[in-house]
Amino acid sequence: MYNDLRYALRLLLKNPGFTALVVLILALGIGANTAIFSLVNAVLLRPLPYPEPDRLVMLWERNLKEGCKHLVSPADFFDLQRNTQSFEYLAALYPRDSISQA
Repeated sequence: MYNDLRYALRLLLKNPGFTALVVLILALGIGANTAIFSLVNAVLLRPLPYPEPDRLVMLWERNLKEGCKHLVSPADFFDLQRNTQSFEYLAALYPRDSISQA
């Protein structure tokens, strides 16, 4: 085993360009793997920071003519908040990019 290790090191030292390329490819692979895992962990694996996150729902309005979803309008939200018996609490959120700037 030690002879094989010494032979491999000797070959790597003989070809420094190949050795640098191998080290660079390994570094890029490990870095990409770490970045992707961090993203997946933050978005998919870690639970939401709310009590009972499995009870959270998001409401959309569906336009049947166009076949697309829209955010619930403020008037409809207040009607839902006043009249609903299906939800314990309602809260509204408007993402910044969904509001058109005049």
